[in-house]
Amino acid sequence: MPTILLFTKIKAAQKIVFNLSRSIELHKISTKKTNERVISGRTSGLIKLNETVTWRAKHLGVYQNFTSKVIGCKEADFFADKMISGAFKSFKHEHYFYYNENVTTLVDVLEYTSPLGILGKIVDRLFLKKYMTNFLLERNKTIKEFAETNKWKQILNI
Repeated sequence: MPTILLFTKIKAAQKIVFNLSRSIELHKISTKKTNERVISGRTSGLIKLNETVTWRAKHLGVYQNFTSKVIGCKEADFFADKMISGAFKSFKHEHYFYYNENVTTLVDVLEYTSPLGILGKIVDRLFLKKYMTNFLLERNKTIKEFAETNKWKQILNI
């Protein structure tokens, strides 16, 4: 099972980074390249514990639907989501938030299992893990940009 571990330093309050990470609107902005759009579940605002969202996006040249559910949440410190339907055999994304000396560290732990057994493992090694890492890096770049400027005020009501 591939695991992606990322640490992103953001000069912003922990609550802002936490809420941007749960924002449907920010996710749409960060995924312009894959043309992601919500087709069911939570369609706007901040996703919360036990809520689901289904995204439709073009990844690797193919349109796909991906439904995730928030399975854990502790205000401003942590949330986790898990795929309940989609192309992966399994998919879990944990988000941790730590604040120290005016910097929030966003820690992403993404674990997934590709379908198709040995063929899926080969695809992981050849390009999928890199693709998924770059997808998360782009998302975190957008979170950082919005959190470190006043752009977050366009999305969050805090």
